[in-house]
Amino acid sequence: MAKGGGRPRAAPPDMTNATDVQQGLAACGYVAAPDLAMALHLSLALGRPLLLEGAAGVGKTELARALAGWKGCDLIRLQCYEGLDAAQAIYEWNYQRQLLAIRTLAEAGETGRAAEARLFSAEYLLERPLLRAIRQAVAPVLLIDEIDRADEEFEAYLLEILSDFQITIPEMGTIRAVTRPMVILTANGTRDLSDALRRRCLYAHVDYPDRATELAILQSRCPGVSAALGGQIVSFVQSLRKEELEKKPGIAEMLDFAAALAGLGLADLTEDPAILQAALATLLKTQGDRANITTEVAQRLAGKAA
Repeated sequence: MAKGGGRPRAAPPDMTNATDVQQGLAACGYVAAPDLAMALHLSLALGRPLLLEGAAGVGKTELARALAGWKGCDLIRLQCYEGLDAAQAIYEWNYQRQLLAIRTLAEAGETGRAAEARLFSAEYLLERPLLRAIRQAVAPVLLIDEIDRADEEFEAYLLEILSDFQITIPEMGTIRAVTRPMVILTANGTRDLSDALRRRCLYAHVDYPDRATELAILQSRCPGVSAALGGQIVSFVQSLRKEELEKKPGIAEMLDFAAALAGLGLADLTEDPAILQAALATLLKTQGDRANITTEVAQRLAGKAA
């Protein structure tokens, strides 16, 4: 653990270009658009966090997984939610072990500052994702997922970490980063993020992919699907997203849809309306959406996709 003076030791800048980023991610099954690859390249080169905004299901979280796979490092994920605080995100003390230690120290006649120093040492510290991320010998990918679901107050906890990559623990002092993690934050637009948080990050908006990109994703992740059926699947899903839906299907749902159709032996979307309707369970995740996309609507979309 690095403690006390000195600035956190940043990892050497990654000077690969955006094409290398695309190729590295592609090797891990992630097809990144050129603007997203450039944003990630700049984030790595400058050692700055990258904030990704976009609808649920467009591949924001998957980018962090692919980055960790490409870099051959750990992925440390902090899933944000309402009420998240420092105890869940940064650290907390192992109170049960401390109580046992207090009894042991009292029986041994050890009290005062020496006993207190032992109780509030790394031995009794429970690392949560943010603290664990800055204490790794090899820089990990730190994914702060759905930051907009956390309370505004929680953002203040992040500012020190994202600015200086350090955490202050009152009983121990300031813990500075051993290595600087590669930080990805994601947001789905649940609420506006603070200007202070945005200033500390580079930014990219991630949208649903265009047809060529989504087809490349399908071919990469489901190579067993024929080119003809793959083209129909992508066209069908992209048309489905234009319908009035409560929850538009994302890339993961599209891949599940493709796997379901392949598993059910469907070679053409217009081949069997019953099978197609059954496979919609992978794409439509609310009762309202299932009711709106009737067999007739599904067949109309399939006909356009064929």
